[in-house]
Amino acid sequence: MQEQTIRELSVELTVAITEMCENITGKSVFKNQLLRSCSSIGANVSEAKYAQSRADFINKMEIALKECHETDYWIEILYRVHAITEEQDKALSKTCGNIRRKLIASITTAKKNEFEGDIN
Repeated sequence: MQEQTIRELSVELTVAITEMCENITGKSVFKNQLLRSCSSIGANVSEAKYAQSRADFINKMEIALKECHETDYWIEILYRVHAITEEQDKALSKTCGNIRRKLIASITTAKKNEFEGDIN
């Protein structure tokens, strides 16, 4: 089985969070923040694909990473205010962790390649 891309994982996360949020009553401030941050991950990854430069690519991926951290934060908040279950919290946080690791690896590789390019 082929490993999922950051984009694919981001789309799945956004869909799962959207569906979850539809079943939460109240907590609209937290839900709105969560929906914005999670959808921003994939949007920035998609933009990075068409970056104008390596620096632009790195910038978009770093924004996606920040949004991924923020998404995990809002998931934790919704869990702590008893709006989602422990199982939902763990599953969504695990997906965020997978996306974060892939983003970090991609950013690290891009920065390394940039540095090596500057030497030659």
